[in-house]
Amino acid sequence: MAAAERKAEVDASAELSAHDILTALPVAVYTTDAEGRITSYNDAAAALWGRRPVLGEERWCAGMRLFRADGEAMAHDESPLAQTLRQGDPVRGAEMILERPDGGRLLVLPHPTAIKDGTGRVVGGVNMLIDASDRRAMHHANARLAAIVESSDDAIISKTLGGIITSWNKSAERLFGYTAEEAIGQSILMLIPEDRHDEEPGIIARISAGQRIDHYETQRRRKDGTLIDLSLTVSPVKNDKGEVVGASKIARDITDQKRAEQQRELLLNEIKHRVKNTLGTVQAIASQTFRQAPREERDIFGARIRALASAHDLLTHQDWEKVEMADVAERALRPFREVEKDRFETGGPALSLLPSKALLLAMALHELSTNAVKYGALSTPDGKVHLDWQTEGPRLILTWRETGGPAIAPPTQRGFGTTLIERAFKGEQGQAHFDYRPEGLVCTLETLA
Repeated sequence: MAAAERKAEVDASAELSAHDILTALPVAVYTTDAEGRITSYNDAAAALWGRRPVLGEERWCAGMRLFRADGEAMAHDESPLAQTLRQGDPVRGAEMILERPDGGRLLVLPHPTAIKDGTGRVVGGVNMLIDASDRRAMHHANARLAAIVESSDDAIISKTLGGIITSWNKSAERLFGYTAEEAIGQSILMLIPEDRHDEEPGIIARISAGQRIDHYETQRRRKDGTLIDLSLTVSPVKNDKGEVVGASKIARDITDQKRAEQQRELLLNEIKHRVKNTLGTVQAIASQTFRQAPREERDIFGARIRALASAHDLLTHQDWEKVEMADVAERALRPFREVEKDRFETGGPALSLLPSKALLLAMALHELSTNAVKYGALSTPDGKVHLDWQTEGPRLILTWRETGGPAIAPPTQRGFGTTLIERAFKGEQGQAHFDYRPEGLVCTLETLA
């Protein structure tokens, strides 16, 4: 083969290889002549532009419109490639925004290069466009995250799996007393009291397994040696491969909360003690006052005091917070169930009651049970009591229904228990309705839940 033929074959092979390389590149690359007319482009460039330009006609860039990074409009002949072709030296590092036919915009980073002949004359150009949208979004996200961490009221600390502190925000400085310069690079053990050092291996083991630790209450030591109560949330930190490489801790000071809980517990215990003493005093005074009254009346009054005391016990057990309706019913009916066994049927939706409502209902249920034992369904072997409750909007409706007892008729005069229930519910913006049916009493109690 002649030398000229071999050279032509090599040139053709080189040209084919260059074209194949251009086509296979995963980034947008295109070429132009010296006037900026597009002479070739790869599929990645077409995907970036959102269209395929007409070769030899369109110039500089196939984007529909161009803008500077700050959003100002840019003419195509002001683009970095146009400037490069005019001056011969590459113009790089300037981001620009490219608009696609569908109106979408991409932030791109151009890398133009002028192609020169043997005399140094510019005969064309090649440009590579890198989509920087994800990079900028990540940069903004990282900036926002850093701002959130730095301005957080909670101490946020990161560390390696070996327990070495790698980051330390302003709240950590305020909480623990160490500056970032003093803390970063030190062992996390400097914050952990000696008697709690065994906590750290367990935390690291769970983090290494990819687990998150929520609201772990413990104590840590400040720079001045004082101990503080903390609630810790610890999350694993992973690298790009998904491997756990460290941990991020959020520490919240709960010292005041703990102190308030202790004070509240002391106060509740004092209230419980005083209420019991008061009820005991009332019962003692009543026993002396009613000494000449029939024993039955004294027993009824004592039972009412005990029912009230039982309701108070339930409230103090629940820290005087809301209590469940089912618990109130169970407490109020317990003395009668112990005697009458399975003659009560109760049921209703889960419902939390305020303390005042719980006391009201407990007393009402006690009075109804007492009357049922004396005159109603529980005075006969086969009688039963059905108790259910439901809500209608903000109101609670409780229904007491007796069956299987003796035939009854409306009383000729109101008893103390009935009057007590009616007046108590009326005072709580509710009502009590007694329906004396021959087959048994039906009492409907209604109040704000």
